[in-house]
Amino acid sequence: MNEIKIISFDVEGTLVTTDFSYAIWFEAIPKRYSEKHEIPLEQAQKAVMSEYEKIGDQRAEWYDIKYWFHKFDLGNYELAMEEYRNKVQYYPEVMDTLSLLCKKYTLTVASGSPREFLHHLLRDIKPYFHRIFSSISDYKQIKTRDFYHKICQELGVTPQQVLHIGDNWQFDFIAAKETGIHALHIDRKGQNEHQGSLTDLTQLKAHLPPSY
Repeated sequence: MNEIKIISFDVEGTLVTTDFSYAIWFEAIPKRYSEKHEIPLEQAQKAVMSEYEKIGDQRAEWYDIKYWFHKFDLGNYELAMEEYRNKVQYYPEVMDTLSLLCKKYTLTVASGSPREFLHHLLRDIKPYFHRIFSSISDYKQIKTRDFYHKICQELGVTPQQVLHIGDNWQFDFIAAKETGIHALHIDRKGQNEHQGSLTDLTQLKAHLPPSY
C-alpha cells in the first residue's frame, strides 16, 4: 500500500460506538411516539420498529432522522439529539491512531450516517479530517461503488491512492473494493466472520508501510 495518500474512515462501529445512534432510534423516537399517541412505550416500540422494517437498510430513508421525525410528527429532532449527546463514546485507541496517521496521511470520513448525526459523533475528532462525506446527506444514497467513486473525484485522487476502513462488510469493504479502493474490514466483536478483519485500529499498522 505504498501508494496510499488518503485514509478514509467509516464512523459508527469504526471510530465511535453505536450507543448514541441506538439511543436515538430505539429510545428517543419510541418515547416521543408513545407520548404523542398516549400509548404504552412497549406498544410504541413495536409500531416504530414495524415502520423501520418497511423501509429496510438498503434505502436512504432508513438513515434519515429528518424523514422519521417528519413521518411520525415528533417535532424537533435536534432537541432529541442534544438530549442524548452524552452517549457519544470513542473507541479507546481512536485518538492516538488519528494523531499518528494525520502526520503522514490525509484523513477523511466516508460515512453512511447523516450529517445531523455526524455533527455529534465527530465533535471531538473533527479537526483530524480534511473532508467529511455523508452518503445520505451529500448524495441521497447508501454507500455504494458510485459513492466511493464520487469521493475520489472530489478529492482528486485515484481509487488506488485511498484506503478505507469500516465495520460493514457490504458498505465499507465490498463497495469500496469494487471501486478499486484499498479496503480493510474492522470487526470489533472479534467474531472472525471474515478472514483478515481487524479487531481494532491498532492492527492497522501491520497494513501500512513501516514509516507509519
